[in-house]
Amino acid sequence: MSSDHIFQKFCHEATSTAIFGEIICQKLKEPIEQSVYKKTARDLASEMRTECPSLNGNRSNLEKHILETLAEEEDFDKYMDYIHNPRDHFKSFIRDEVSIYITDKFSVSVLPKMKENIELLQQKIMKAAHESTEHVQENRGDVGLWLKSFTQRLSDELIFSEKDLCGVKHDDIDVDFKILEDVIRKELSSITSNIHKTNISNKKMDFRFRPDELLIDHFCQCCWVHCPFCGATCTNAIENHHGDHSVAFHRVIGIKGSHCFLSQNFCVDICTNLVASDKDFLTLDGLFPCNEYRKAGGVYAKWSITPDCFELPYWKWFVCRFQKDLENHYKEKIVGKGEIPNQWKKLRKQDAIESLDKCF
Repeated sequence: MSSDHIFQKFCHEATSTAIFGEIICQKLKEPIEQSVYKKTARDLASEMRTECPSLNGNRSNLEKHILETLAEEEDFDKYMDYIHNPRDHFKSFIRDEVSIYITDKFSVSVLPKMKENIELLQQKIMKAAHESTEHVQENRGDVGLWLKSFTQRLSDELIFSEKDLCGVKHDDIDVDFKILEDVIRKELSSITSNIHKTNISNKKMDFRFRPDELLIDHFCQCCWVHCPFCGATCTNAIENHHGDHSVAFHRVIGIKGSHCFLSQNFCVDICTNLVASDKDFLTLDGLFPCNEYRKAGGVYAKWSITPDCFELPYWKWFVCRFQKDLENHYKEKIVGKGEIPNQWKKLRKQDAIESLDKCF
């Protein structure tokens, strides 16, 4: 064989190998991105559960921070969202916390994590390519065997298989596997350099594996049943749990729109004193004594509400601060039986916030 023919064969193999390597890497691009984002998102979610005060505990701790934020902002519409749509409000709060954390920590935490995960993945891909080359050489295999070995070795790292290359004809390709490794190494550097420029929370990423969605899944897979009187959410950490629903601290009943019996006035009662009283409440099934509320059946029978002399000052402050807003929102007057007790009016916002620290 002449030197010219050898050179032409080498050029043909090199060109075919380069094109084939580029095609493989183009097919790998999206799986690589998703793998890096997914791993980084998990790392960030884990870090935030340690470093972020609102996310480093259980749901009660998260709720305390939500209530503190609501008090600091004094936004009535946000309060109504929290009261009537607590699950959605929790999700929105978590997304905001994650967004703030990522923005603040991008250069010191997010980028280093992405860089580390990219480097680890590059090493695994190159190791898979090299071991596949050795496997082909040992078994005198062809491109098909190399691809099978390569995809199998990456099956635990990437959502990628031979099926992703089913449209690529390789039976008649002359491949120099050593050159192929070099091509893959070069193309990987180009692909991974662009990942650094992508926001970890952007819409390209599978939403199930974004850090905010991972944290939402962690905190929101629990019971969301509302107290039939005040609307407070059951604090049980298990969704569809056995036994009664309960909550550590009930609210002023009127804040969810309930009014005094036989009037259209705002109700300032709190569940824990209501169930100890001789008052009655009305349902579609009739009139029932509050101290025997379970007899009303339905949702009432599934709640454990015990008389308690302690009442969370937070909601008393809320009613005083937003009296006019509540009256306008529910078209009720806070007068007569629903009049605000004078001692409530002495509470300051700071008293309300500090009461959360003592009770949660």
